[in-house]
Amino acid sequence: MDKNLIFLTMSREPANINNSGIYPDLLRKFRNEGFRVYIVMPHERSLGKPTELREKDGVYILGVKTLNLQKTSIIEKGVGQILVESQYKRAIKRYLSDVKFDLILYSTPPITFPNVIAYLKKENPQAITYLLLKDIFPQNAVDLGMMSKNGLKGILYRFFRGKETRMYNLSDYIGCMSPANVKFVVAHNPGIDASKVEVAPNSIELREERQELSDPGQRKAANYYIRKKYDLPTDKPIFIYGGNLGKPQGIDYLIKCLEANKKRQDCYFVVVGSGTDYNLISDWYENNKDKNVKLMSSLPKEDYDLLVKHCDVGLIFLDHRFTIPNYPSRLLSYLEYKMPVICATDVNTDIGKIAEKNGYGYWCESVNPADFTALVDKMLASDRKTMGEKGYQFLKENYLVEHTYYAIMKHFE
Repeated sequence: MDKNLIFLTMSREPANINNSGIYPDLLRKFRNEGFRVYIVMPHERSLGKPTELREKDGVYILGVKTLNLQKTSIIEKGVGQILVESQYKRAIKRYLSDVKFDLILYSTPPITFPNVIAYLKKENPQAITYLLLKDIFPQNAVDLGMMSKNGLKGILYRFFRGKETRMYNLSDYIGCMSPANVKFVVAHNPGIDASKVEVAPNSIELREERQELSDPGQRKAANYYIRKKYDLPTDKPIFIYGGNLGKPQGIDYLIKCLEANKKRQDCYFVVVGSGTDYNLISDWYENNKDKNVKLMSSLPKEDYDLLVKHCDVGLIFLDHRFTIPNYPSRLLSYLEYKMPVICATDVNTDIGKIAEKNGYGYWCESVNPADFTALVDKMLASDRKTMGEKGYQFLKENYLVEHTYYAIMKHFE
């Protein structure tokens, strides 16, 4: 296949195409199928790197010098988000103007790329523009009270809403994470053609070396070693939450759930992550570290995956105020390692409904901690092995990288 793909992202994930993750796995699939892959990603100020184009492992990476966009002040992050579009466009003109693209692929966040997409489409009129919709902004900020549709904050909302609408209109196709996402986008954007909105799920590549050890003795020894390494109990089911600890996850509710279950003797809770609200759970943990909970800051992905593999139940939390249907990608690692899940979320996402319908998890609204505790009781009384197998089968049938690849490639037929 003699085709060129350009992928615009703010994520650091694809810096190494051999990493595991929703973006490296998908781009590696395109590369392996014969695409020449060009990735445009930020070189944040803190890295001290210039704008540069390099080739690595069969893909081309255009690193664009930007301000700091993560783990920085709100002012620098805001200014950086506004400037990044012109910075990307300038870099593409300088380094990639001689490349003709067949597929223009980009993800949200952010929604501030419409001018770059319009430029690429003008230069490559034959190309398909495809949005991987991972974040519905600015509505998510409105849901969490960080932005308003009225008053002075309404000016900012209307600015970003205009960017969002233009990005949707520029996209030939919009790939959403779940059916609820499709329904939401169509219902709230009546000006776009509903036929171009479809499911292109978060997905991963299954790697053989990450699969379960076949020998029961080896599995038991590995489980014991990993748990002792992190000072975790070896004789209890472990419930793990891994990922971002910020406003979208509703950390206040997570803390209430841990508080309600901290004296249990029949299970154990592990929280691994970082984010804007990490200090809230860290402060709580300092007063409860002798209880039935372990808090760890972010681990390298390889170490985190190994830890998840030796836990028993995966946890997903989302703020109950969301009107947009989020679908966290951390679900994938839980399913890959044959873990059932508990989803404590808003009522609009379908992540919990899909888990219950297909027998690999339970759901409650993230309002009353007693509802979460009831699901912990229910999970401990359930056949977790069978639930985990059902989740793994659902992953293989719906969330492998091939599913996302073919959702996109069918438009070339």
